[in-house]
Amino acid sequence: MFELTPQQVVNRLSEHIVGQDDAKRAVSIALRNRWRWMRLDDEMRREVAPRNILMIGPTGVGKTEITRRLAKLTSAPYIKVEASKYTEVGYYGRDVESMVRDLVEASIALVRKAKRKDVEEAASERVEDRLLDLLVPFEPTPFGEEGSEDTESQKSRHARTVAKFRDMLRDGKLEERSVELSVEQRNSPVQVFTNMGQEQMDMDLQGMLERMMPRQNKERRLTVAEAREVLHEQEIEGLLDSDTIQEEAVTLAEESGIIFLDEIDKICSSSEGSRSADVSRQGVQRDLLPIVEGTTVQTRYGTVSTEKVMFIAAGAFHRARPADLMPELQGRFPIRVELQDLTRDDLIRILTEPSGSLTRQYTALLATDNVTLTFTDDGIEAIADTAFSVNQTTQNIGARRLQTIMERLLDEVSFAAPDCGPHSLTIDQKFVESRLADVRDDEELSNFVL
Repeated sequence: MFELTPQQVVNRLSEHIVGQDDAKRAVSIALRNRWRWMRLDDEMRREVAPRNILMIGPTGVGKTEITRRLAKLTSAPYIKVEASKYTEVGYYGRDVESMVRDLVEASIALVRKAKRKDVEEAASERVEDRLLDLLVPFEPTPFGEEGSEDTESQKSRHARTVAKFRDMLRDGKLEERSVELSVEQRNSPVQVFTNMGQEQMDMDLQGMLERMMPRQNKERRLTVAEAREVLHEQEIEGLLDSDTIQEEAVTLAEESGIIFLDEIDKICSSSEGSRSADVSRQGVQRDLLPIVEGTTVQTRYGTVSTEKVMFIAAGAFHRARPADLMPELQGRFPIRVELQDLTRDDLIRILTEPSGSLTRQYTALLATDNVTLTFTDDGIEAIADTAFSVNQTTQNIGARRLQTIMERLLDEVSFAAPDCGPHSLTIDQKFVESRLADVRDDEELSNFVL
């Protein structure tokens, strides 16, 4: 997973993210350092501290996207959390260890998805056999009754019938036929214990309650098409080994997990904050420190070590500075990278270069209503000019401003598209200015609309 070279990582990230070369370079080096660190002997590994990253930059410049794409690129379990959600132990709110439990859940989902692919074929074969049992049940007539056959003859005749039905089933000729199926239903412990929030429930207690909840089977009348989906999930569950999944998921989370700590500047002590608020922020930092340093956290799947987990922290640091963090916590983020404000040219590139750019997204969305959108160069430049101008005159929210402007720009088109029939529309400079000029020129209005 971590065997990509730094240059390969940068190249892959550049397919989706415009600019911010320093940040891409920093995460690619950190990723490679993690690969190197995992291959050291135990004695040297204890001497080498993990190379975690602190990203500094305003909102909307790519901090989250870089981390998310990095996790997707490496197929690593990944979670994003806001540091401001947490409070120190003893206060109302989430404790910092819950981020590790969330990471393990994300890892469980990844491993489970991979394991499903391995058993899909076997599950499909079992589903076919179960559907045939429902469609053509074997009900032998006792031998000796008038007109009855011996058991072997009955089995032979039933096998021929099953073969015919199998061919019909594979040809899709039985999809609308009804079958009666027993479906398991289990009450959720969250529903039963309505006064207990799921996050507040002890992880072991929650698992115990799930096992204790009585299982109830309910007979349902379904079409073959509907029953196939239900049976497929049942067979998948039967073929998956939960213990193996959990063991592999814990290992994956420990060795490859990435935790993105956003808004870490919100837990810094600031000169403007009250003394009580500063105490709470310091408490969160103290609780966070052992998690980042490397400790073991108890989860419902066993203990999980955070020693190898990669932590990427980010914050705008408008009112605080990285130096306002606890010295010990600062030292755990040795790689510092500053992300730059987006320029007009950056916004143009964001609209056109990434494979999932906004212009491509809206073109694909409206194509489903038979509207063919065409963005001209001067139209894209006008959109970028408007976004850049509004960012400069109001709150700078970076590339997220483009989303707001595109929604405003294509609002009427999106609303009327289903009723207008197939047609083409060119988004040029004249179109953009006609839709956005009034809002852009009125600073007060743009504060609310754009």
